[in-house]
Amino acid sequence: MASHGIACRILIHNQQLAQVNTFPYFGSLITEDGECTTEFRLRLNRRQAIGASLQKIWKSHSIPISRKMRLMKVLVWSVAMHGCENWTLRKNEETRLEAFEMKGLRKILRVSWTAKKINELVLNKTGVKRELLDTVKARKLAYYGHTMRKLECGPIPNIMAALPNMGGAVCESSVVPFLIPPAKFG
Repeated sequence: MASHGIACRILIHNQQLAQVNTFPYFGSLITEDGECTTEFRLRLNRRQAIGASLQKIWKSHSIPISRKMRLMKVLVWSVAMHGCENWTLRKNEETRLEAFEMKGLRKILRVSWTAKKINELVLNKTGVKRELLDTVKARKLAYYGHTMRKLECGPIPNIMAALPNMGGAVCESSVVPFLIPPAKFG
């Protein structure tokens, strides 16, 4: 991949590697510009294919809504959220993710998209809150924390090691103040 328009030249055993614009990496699509819109859309389209294969379950009257919700989270959301730690979430992607969640809930309740039902009514009927976007954001934060802990002395040092003094973390004689104020307990 080129970096800022500069072509890379990598040789292995005197053979030059081909330069590509995109490539799959552990199930995620890595692009030259670092955008995730293609990956994001692919994940949501895969969800629709899985959701379509589960039509008998969604339409069944003998399966309770709570069990259908659990199946939705395990079978559909897990596929859609695979690799979400690498996504760049902009307002457009957040809106699509919330619409994706509501579409799944409407599918479970068999509410047609032509029916004029507001989202709050659908959420009340299922007895759940919107949580998909919060789950994605929590995974992104956990991944960020994981990668930052791997750095011995990066731009933001290990906050857990600095908890006793609560004033900042010392890293090679420089003090890095906390970015997050300490939590108040009690």
